[in-house]
Amino acid sequence: MAPDVKTRLQELYRQWCGEPAGGIVPVSADGSVRRYFRITGRELTVIGAFNPDRKENRAFLNLSGHFRRQGLPVPEIYASDLDRHIYLQQDLGDVTLFSLVSTQDQAEEFSDRLIGLYREALETLARFQIVGGRDLDYSECYPRPCFDRQSMHWDLNYFKYHFLKLVDIPFEEQALEDDFDSLIDFLMEADANHFLYRDFQSRNLMWFQERLYCIDYQGGRKGALQYDVASLLLDSKADLPWSLRNRLLEHYLGVAGNLTPLQPETFLRFYRPYALLRLMQAFGAYGYRGLHQGKSHFEASIPYGLRTLEGLLAQGSLPVRLPELSEVWQRMIRSDSLNRKGQQQEPGLTVHVKSFSYRQGLPRDRTGHGGGFVFDCRILPNPGRIAAYAPLTGRDREVGRFLGEDREVQRFLSQARTLVDQAVNHHLGRNFSDLTVAFGCTGGRHRSVFCAERLAAHLRSRKDLRIDLQHRELESMP
Repeated sequence: MAPDVKTRLQELYRQWCGEPAGGIVPVSADGSVRRYFRITGRELTVIGAFNPDRKENRAFLNLSGHFRRQGLPVPEIYASDLDRHIYLQQDLGDVTLFSLVSTQDQAEEFSDRLIGLYREALETLARFQIVGGRDLDYSECYPRPCFDRQSMHWDLNYFKYHFLKLVDIPFEEQALEDDFDSLIDFLMEADANHFLYRDFQSRNLMWFQERLYCIDYQGGRKGALQYDVASLLLDSKADLPWSLRNRLLEHYLGVAGNLTPLQPETFLRFYRPYALLRLMQAFGAYGYRGLHQGKSHFEASIPYGLRTLEGLLAQGSLPVRLPELSEVWQRMIRSDSLNRKGQQQEPGLTVHVKSFSYRQGLPRDRTGHGGGFVFDCRILPNPGRIAAYAPLTGRDREVGRFLGEDREVQRFLSQARTLVDQAVNHHLGRNFSDLTVAFGCTGGRHRSVFCAERLAAHLRSRKDLRIDLQHRELESMP
């Protein structure tokens, strides 16, 4: 983000209302490069937005104007400057439908009020899709005018590269691509002549002045009705009961059927395949934003998404054959590590001690916290060059004696222990949950293993730590 974004927004605010801003503070935003700020004036508060993507800004502003003319509940745009990538919009507060769901007592059934809000949301969605889609200039949509074959491939590759490969779910590449093509071929048969909101989920529905307002539709384009309905009803962290999802789906069908000719049987034939496409796109976001970027609430969505996936698949066979995808989905559902993602850890500090080979690259930080230490053991004497030690590892007594009696190794380990002890005390004092310490060498079998073992033994003498010791290259050996 450019350093003068706040200045730009304050200047635009002054140009719009004729008075200086009284204050400007950041408003959190998830999963994008867009930045939002709450700007306060003498009588009015507005939201200032910065987005370096000019085409996306243009799409959002054009869609906002069109939807307001159709009487749909979107924020009013007060001023914009596309050349400086900024605009001012109505402040709709901070209460979302998701935040209302989150305060619901999990032990109780959904309240009548919340069910009423979901019914209102689906009624609003149908108006966006059918009424809002009429006379809309789809050439203004971004990044594509319609949710076509290319768009679907993007979503499926997002799932493959940013989820499956990050969590090491095995698959046969060509078979998976064949299933992607089969799924897309099937979905392209659906009626796709309405407005597809693209991200119609509970975090993008604002509860303001006793009414739901809709935000974040800048990725909207022409598409099928089913996608957005699934986005809302299968929103993983909202975790709606399946019986409620089914009742709300029936309500939507009734509302949409009053706005456009609709055959429920045809709609439902395409609903679950579209829901699975949407869910795979969401898993891609959980992987990229959660596991790669370390945003914890995305990672915490993975177990919820798995439950949603399992529930979808339990409803019977699909109208399209997807053998490899079906195997992949079952592997995901059965994965203990995925089902534990985002769970609250026990209080205390876990020190992850690892050995690795530089030939295979640095080990991945699975905690999402980053930081810690990487010590290069290649500066130490290499027992792997000695014929008697070459077939052994740093766990073997002979290698341990060779390295442990060397003064250079002793000094290296002493300095490493001093640094790690300092970090451990700091992390315990700050109530941090994880610290990673990695030792690397050429082959990942001798020096790095020996040093990791010695540090782990040193740390185990403390009662206030949990030690997670991993030898990456040894664990991959047959």
